[in-house]
Amino acid sequence: MTHDERSRPPVHALLADGTTTCIRAVRPDDHSQLQGLYEEMSPENLRLRFFAASRRSAAQAADRACAADRPGYRALLAETKDQIIGLAEYERSGEPETAEISLAVAEGLHHRGIGTLLLEHLVSAARADGITAFTADALAENHEVLRVFADLGLRTARRFDGPEVRCVIQLEEDENYLTAVEERGSAAGVASLQPLLRPGSIAVVGAGRKAGSVGRAVLRNLRTGGFTRQLFTVNPSVSSLMSVPAYPSVGALPQVPDLAVLAVPASALPATAEECGKAGVRALVVVTAGLDAVQTTALLATCRTYGMRLVGPNCLGVCNTDKAVALDATFAARRPRPGTAGVAVQSGGVGIALLDGLSRLGLGISTFVSLGDKYDVSGNDLLQWWECDGVTDLALLHLESFGNPRAFSRTARRVTRRVPVLTVDAGRTDAGRRAAASHTAAAAPRTMTRQALFTQAGITATRTIGELIQTAALLHSQPAPDGNRVAIVTNAGSAGVLGADACAEAELTLPPLPADLTTDLLAVLPEGASTTNPIDATAAVSEDQLRKCVDRLTLSGSVDAVLVVLVPTAVATATGAHLARALTHAPGRHAGAVVAVQLDQALPVRLLPTTTTGSIPSYADPQSAARALAHAVRRARWLARPPGSVPELARIETAQAHAVTDAWLAGHPEGGWLDPRTCAELLACYGIPQLRWAWAETEDEAVIAAERLRGPDGRVVLKAHWPGLLHKSEQGAIHLDLQGDAQVRAAFRDFETRFAGLLSGVVVQPLAERGTELFAGVAQDEVFGPLVLFGLGGSATELLADHSARLAPLTDFDVHDLITSPRCAPLLFGHGGGGPVDLEGLEQLLHRLSRMACDLPQLAEADFNPVLARPGGVTALDVRVRLLPRTAHDPYLRRLR
Repeated sequence: MTHDERSRPPVHALLADGTTTCIRAVRPDDHSQLQGLYEEMSPENLRLRFFAASRRSAAQAADRACAADRPGYRALLAETKDQIIGLAEYERSGEPETAEISLAVAEGLHHRGIGTLLLEHLVSAARADGITAFTADALAENHEVLRVFADLGLRTARRFDGPEVRCVIQLEEDENYLTAVEERGSAAGVASLQPLLRPGSIAVVGAGRKAGSVGRAVLRNLRTGGFTRQLFTVNPSVSSLMSVPAYPSVGALPQVPDLAVLAVPASALPATAEECGKAGVRALVVVTAGLDAVQTTALLATCRTYGMRLVGPNCLGVCNTDKAVALDATFAARRPRPGTAGVAVQSGGVGIALLDGLSRLGLGISTFVSLGDKYDVSGNDLLQWWECDGVTDLALLHLESFGNPRAFSRTARRVTRRVPVLTVDAGRTDAGRRAAASHTAAAAPRTMTRQALFTQAGITATRTIGELIQTAALLHSQPAPDGNRVAIVTNAGSAGVLGADACAEAELTLPPLPADLTTDLLAVLPEGASTTNPIDATAAVSEDQLRKCVDRLTLSGSVDAVLVVLVPTAVATATGAHLARALTHAPGRHAGAVVAVQLDQALPVRLLPTTTTGSIPSYADPQSAARALAHAVRRARWLARPPGSVPELARIETAQAHAVTDAWLAGHPEGGWLDPRTCAELLACYGIPQLRWAWAETEDEAVIAAERLRGPDGRVVLKAHWPGLLHKSEQGAIHLDLQGDAQVRAAFRDFETRFAGLLSGVVVQPLAERGTELFAGVAQDEVFGPLVLFGLGGSATELLADHSARLAPLTDFDVHDLITSPRCAPLLFGHGGGGPVDLEGLEQLLHRLSRMACDLPQLAEADFNPVLARPGGVTALDVRVRLLPRTAHDPYLRRLR
């Protein structure tokens, strides 16, 4: 193991029981502890590990792990509170892409997931080292280690030879492995949140006698909220506070609390957290704000050292309304109503608004976590909790940042198939990214990246808190519409027009109703009613007539939702309340989604209880109702579609691509834009088609190249090149339609004259045939990973901004969405009589671009503009690629931030 490998920073991760361990490289000073790890094993475990119960094996194993630099060898250990509890090693064998592994776990600590977690980290390190398979020898009776290998999720083969078995583990990262890692991580994450959201005891540290202090408010809410378990406060000046026993320090408490809520000054916070860790506290909620960098670092280091989960700092607190817990560890002024919505927010103000809004609506909350500065516990953790708590049927998030968006996306994709996940698209970027250098960077602001994440993960993203609550009301109370066909029923024609406009703006359709249905509706509605859609039931409509009309519409199969817009009128035979009863006093649940709009309603949204166990959402205006319906339609479509898969691609040379990038970055350590030859070499590794081209540095070379490349019409194109040139058209660095040697020479001389001191050469290409000019690109976001963009190309690509985007790796459905989402999509399918372009070739281009971006973290940007799409093929005419010296980062490796 090299010095660089030993010096890599440690990471922390959760074990199966929810406790925290540190994973790091072995150091020479670990020798005594490693020897003790083996010496403390029982004779039986020593025999299973070394095939013989020899005490000399302990010293030899420690010597091997702590030896000086050994190429091809790596050792990782797990430690908790500076005590080594496990070791995993690999050493390259005779085959350079294969390594032999071994595993050891401390005596008495089996079945906590230590060995599996170490192997996951060893697998990630091995992949980065170019190792494709592990081998391991074990005794056939060593069922535990064989089960660990088998349960990893990797393809494993066994070969038995007498009492021994040879295991070969393929390290290919496929969906089975990612799912296995995800399941283990989810179980460990949920276990780690038990002391936080279902604590057996709580200590409030920093509650004082002064009214209005944050700590006192938290203590008051815990006490008056009926917390069912042990409650203490830490205050050296009193013996009790608000009838809660007080103690001078955390160490003086009669029992170790599961959870400590810290409301102490920022200057005292590191020492207080350290005291909690030494006492054995399992989780902290830090409401303290105003920490500086030193205090922040100390707080997080203490939590990692002692394995405490952390909410905050600078947070409102946490809440669990389960009657068995009755936990309200917040300083909110009003107690949240118990219910079924899980809420996680970073902003305390937003949290209060959501708590009040959901309580007023009648939904209430199951659990609430104010994440604050989000040093540890994140939205991903809460999604995992809500997935299995048995109560939550809505998940509401307000996240201003993402720690690991790709892991979050995988979790959200799974969770949102069970419960709707809603968020506010907050934290939008400033306009500065629009001034980025390339077309790709200009087209990929952070807002587009977030929207791609939400779309692919099936998350319902709203623009405001009000819209979030309004959408939550509909998703909670109504079945998901099968489509976007809406029938509007109103007692005033003008209100129906407002509803129709709102539906059109929300991309909902109002289909004409079939003749037999209109006849049926006319039979139950008052004289003078109109059954075109919108349906004007007239001001004379009665409660019974309206009920029958809505019932027939929902049962007809002609529409997917019914929007009932009610207006109080002076001539109505039934009041607004009576008409609303037509919806709530139905004999059974409606067959489709039913939404009410009451224009005289004071609240933006409320739930009208029905005579059954359900409710009907009622809105104060048609726009809110239509937007909520549109969100429900998009969620239903997402649920109806299979998850999709990333296809296998032929002619991919990943190793060669790494060699190309490594060689280029060795000569350009600061990174930059590739020259045309290196760019073409990289694209060839992924089978991405480029228009034929040649490089020329002199006038004569340009003439020779043009002669070789001329097509049937004899015309060629010359493109100037120098490092850093991006927008050739804007710089006048391109000459088209060149015929004959004289025009080629003249174009070359023009470049030499105008770009003297810059020009490094020219690219010569045949003039491309006519086709649709498209744009494809990649922007590598350091937080979100690679974003693939697609849309209309050419010189006006930024001006028209007709682009769609998805995060890589792209599934087959992601590629379909990329191709069909831009406004220019009809051109690709033959609009105007030109015939469809080569759609399969276009799909392949996007998949290969996605694969290149995923393989190469050094790929900062790729800009294909234009991509020429024709019925006979798809070709990139101009390509730019920018590399930066970045190292690979495994986004799915289990680790805490």
